[in-house]
Amino acid sequence: MSVPLLQLEDVHYRYPDGSAGLAGCSLSVSRGSRNALIGANGSGKTTLFQHCNGLLRPATGRVHYAGTPVDYGRAGLRALRSKVGLVFQNPDRQLFSASVREDVSFGPLNLGLSDATVAARVEAALQAVGMDDLAHKPVQNLSFGQKKRVCIAGVLAMEPELLVLDEPMAGLDQAMQEELLAVLDGLHRRGMTILLATHDIHFAYRWADRIHLMAAGRCCASFDAPALAGHEAELAAIGLRLPSVIGLERQLRQRGLLRGAPPIHSCSALLAQLQQEDC
Repeated sequence: MSVPLLQLEDVHYRYPDGSAGLAGCSLSVSRGSRNALIGANGSGKTTLFQHCNGLLRPATGRVHYAGTPVDYGRAGLRALRSKVGLVFQNPDRQLFSASVREDVSFGPLNLGLSDATVAARVEAALQAVGMDDLAHKPVQNLSFGQKKRVCIAGVLAMEPELLVLDEPMAGLDQAMQEELLAVLDGLHRRGMTILLATHDIHFAYRWADRIHLMAAGRCCASFDAPALAGHEAELAAIGLRLPSVIGLERQLRQRGLLRGAPPIHSCSALLAQLQQEDC
């Protein structure tokens, strides 16, 4: 069995005011996978993410990266953060340089890389998110969606293995969501492991390889996305229903349609399958 790229084992964390952040949280992320973390506000998603790259340290429990316990010394954290890139929900928390190029350059410059290496990384990162034409634009003049893409570019310039995104679709209209999804899909095709938080169970079902449910500071269920229909009770416990496409698919199969078709994860895929069977 392959070693998980990232693993949290029975992690507990309390904030300085005494409020619980994580309460026995365990999570495993496989290399090369697409992971959706789902939970209500206050369930611990952001706190979990801040443990992924060492911004927070467990009170008890352990975090492993590539099979090795995280070293919370300065050198260990620097190494971890070069491998695990975290993108916050609000891009204004992450952007602080004058121009797009300057902001994306900040991380690799702090690694002590040569100017030529930094320039190459920045250009590749901006191209990956479709922002290379706006490299000289002031950050404050960007749209909300463009700021999110610059944040991702800044993380990509560090050349991480795991990209962690806290509610990346929040605040984006449908067109901007599709643009960002295309960016994430492109990164995954190139081998990037992705872990993101979302409230959208329909999106999680059609996009993710693995779905993880969060409640009260712990991961209460993890399963392959095609198995979502068998976790209706766990979804209900966190206030969510199964995606409507699952009910539609069940009804159609009961009526003898979708003969031999694999599980269908979106309404557009369901429509395409029905059109194919009509032919």
